[in-house]
Amino acid sequence: MRQSLVVGNWKMNGSYEANRSLINGIKQNIASVKNSEMAVCPPFVYLSQMKRLLKDTNIGWGAQNVSQQEPGAFTGEIAIGMLVDFDCKYVIVGHSERRSLYGESDELIAEKFATVQAAGLIPILCIGELLEEREAGNTEAVVKRQLDAVLNSQGVASLEKSVIAYEPVWAIGTGKTATPQQAQDVHAFIRGQISALDAKVAEKVQILYGGSVKGSNAKELFAMPDIDGGLIGGASLKADDFLAIGQAG
Repeated sequence: MRQSLVVGNWKMNGSYEANRSLINGIKQNIASVKNSEMAVCPPFVYLSQMKRLLKDTNIGWGAQNVSQQEPGAFTGEIAIGMLVDFDCKYVIVGHSERRSLYGESDELIAEKFATVQAAGLIPILCIGELLEEREAGNTEAVVKRQLDAVLNSQGVASLEKSVIAYEPVWAIGTGKTATPQQAQDVHAFIRGQISALDAKVAEKVQILYGGSVKGSNAKELFAMPDIDGGLIGGASLKADDFLAIGQAG
């Protein structure tokens, strides 16, 4: 039985005081979350705050991105060792905003995935299609291409110590959400691709759904057999909303 996982991606949001209030609100009622592991991924500059606020809890924390480079002359980048210093558990790689806004390729994302794993952290690999790709009937081809970039370079065994997040790009921050069955269909396809290489890894790997998940729709989504939790954007910035999603696991 796979553990449900709910991860908050704060994106470029937060302040020292707002973060403290949010985390305190989550901590006060985290006992209401019975079956889900919870984690948050704030902007880099707040990782030290998360380490301090969450160190004695069962709430994990991680980063939204990482450089694949060794430390050196890469102004503005963050090396994996820096994330290790702050006791990060997770690192998001390949988010659609990194792919679309910053031109990150499938190959670069596979390199980042490998960098995270080599340091003993857990990559959360984001994959998903654009609206025009779905409308053209190319959802499975796009998802397969993005997944294969990691499978071909790192091997299927690498997925055993990773998390996959399926995020249809057309449903991120738009208020649109894939129906539970639409989401399940893609999750089942992803698990099937992995199972064709290693059934044990496929059974173990957590596949999260991301795309306008809210407390009101989380339970129906998470009830699907291949959906193991969520990568949550806007709703993770409100303690009650985030906890409600966790309770749905």
